[in-house]
Amino acid sequence: MADTVLLTGITGFLGGHLARELLTQGYHVRGSLRNPARADAVRQALTGAGTDISRLDFVTLDLMRDEGWAKAAEGARFVIHSASPFVTTMPKDPDDLIRPAVRGTERALTAAMAAGVERVVMTSSTAAIVYGRGRNGPKQLGPEDWSDSSPAGKLTAYTRSKTLAELRAWEMVKSQENRLAVVNPGFIIGPLLDDDPGTSGALVQRFLRGQVPIAPNLVLACVDVRDVARIHVAAMTAPEAGGRRHLSVFGDATIKEFGQIIARVRPEFARKMPKIGAPDWFIRLYALFDGDMRANVSELSYRPVLDSSRAKALLGRAPLRLDESVGAMVDSLVSRGLV
Repeated sequence: MADTVLLTGITGFLGGHLARELLTQGYHVRGSLRNPARADAVRQALTGAGTDISRLDFVTLDLMRDEGWAKAAEGARFVIHSASPFVTTMPKDPDDLIRPAVRGTERALTAAMAAGVERVVMTSSTAAIVYGRGRNGPKQLGPEDWSDSSPAGKLTAYTRSKTLAELRAWEMVKSQENRLAVVNPGFIIGPLLDDDPGTSGALVQRFLRGQVPIAPNLVLACVDVRDVARIHVAAMTAPEAGGRRHLSVFGDATIKEFGQIIARVRPEFARKMPKIGAPDWFIRLYALFDGDMRANVSELSYRPVLDSSRAKALLGRAPLRLDESVGAMVDSLVSRGLV
């Protein structure tokens, strides 16, 4: 009988690929939805990608409600907790992001440990490692490094939510850390499974529509969604993954370089890519009038070398190339009429 995996956040970009990887490897997937009406859309997306969904079922869970969590974890051997709120425009009240991220983590871990789940794999982010350091931050960072989550730090509401949620997870398993493995991916790109571009796809849409006229010196630390999914599934059973963080970035590009990659792999969009790189002083001035840009000012011109050796070992093969991942996302957006 197939081992059962409770997968939270199955409707997300990463969640769909996690479900596909799990089903392909023979697991029974119990996917969590906040809105049960979205189950059919998930089924259609997976079958459209050629996935056998005979071992897929659903449960209704909410990051901010206790109902259903204990029952959802019953009989599961593993839990992958990928559900977390994400926005591109920061809310006025940071707790609108922080509270559901932390409370959802608490509910997932509590239910998993009470049910005797063998291991929880949690999706965190490079946000919990890299951000808020300024251009003079360390030149190299790895899975032992943490972003400053204090109120006095320079993190946005989103980056604080990811950092605080992961810190809470490690606190909850302090006496049995081997039951938790964390994956810290960067900017996730790759092929879409449905017509929802998600946050990553929405940014690529802006490039393809010519809506990135100038390029601030911000770096996108990238990873293919298919690689991230494979790393999560490997982390469930690999003995060495327990009690460890797995920074997952296999390529990076500034905003201008990202546009150049799109132009190189899909020349028909070359004329819409940003041609002008904006100096940091200009972006700092512009940020006085733009809240979203202001939230990223501390990241200008910071490009550390990131140690993803643990994640690469779990991947078990060469990571997908950045140009391949970018091309796959562009092709998805075009073929689905989302440009």
